Amino acid sequence: MGAAIGQFLPIAVGVLISPLPVVAVVLMLVSGKAKANALAFLLAWFVSVAAIVTVVAILVGGAAGDAASRPAWVAWVKIALGALLLLLAGSQWRGRPRQGATPETPKWMTVIDAFTPVKAAGLAFVLGAVNPKNLLLVVSGGAAISAAAQGTSTRLVAALVFAVIATLGVTAPFVIYLAMGTRAHTILDALKTWMIQHNAIIMTVLLLIISAKMIGDGVSAL
Repeated sequence: MGAAIGQFLPIAVGVLISPLPVVAVVLMLVSGKAKANALAFLLAWFVSVAAIVTVVAILVGGAAGDAASRPAWVAWVKIALGALLLLLAGSQWRGRPRQGATPETPKWMTVIDAFTPVKAAGLAFVLGAVNPKNLLLVVSGGAAISAAAQGTSTRLVAALVFAVIATLGVTAPFVIYLAMGTRAHTILDALKTWMIQHNAIIMTVLLLIISAKMIGDGVSAL
């Protein structure tokens, strides 16, 4: 278990500090159905991440066998994932807002005040399981678990730990809201503004770091 956590921890932290899901929770917390929408988002986010990382960890791990007989394609999968993350990092960097420019606001941010808990859960699924940036990170986490953990039960537990860590980022604004109530609006609004403004740079750095890790792990396993 310790080896698996060591392998996936940087990736889980990458999911944890992804800006857009955190911004989504902040926007929900300043809307009319703050608690219901935010809680629905958190639960759906956790389930989405846990489901994907578990499926990848078990399928890849089961196909690859134990560490002694693991085929070369497992290493190549890691290298391929690292290369995709590297390409995504380049795309993020090229699309960053120039100095003094205001980042384009995603359409869902403008209508989030009218969300119901069902729509909030749907947004969590889209951001957690459909969004290419997050999907690649979570799949990379599953691949890391499959390579480091032996046995289905160990991989299941490791996948749940990954999902818990990956959910801490979207949980933090909710905890601040519960602790401070309406007084938290100023803090949350400042957090939202900063993360929107620096989303591209944050994601570029995260993707570069995790890309280097995945490629390095793959090369060392060949």
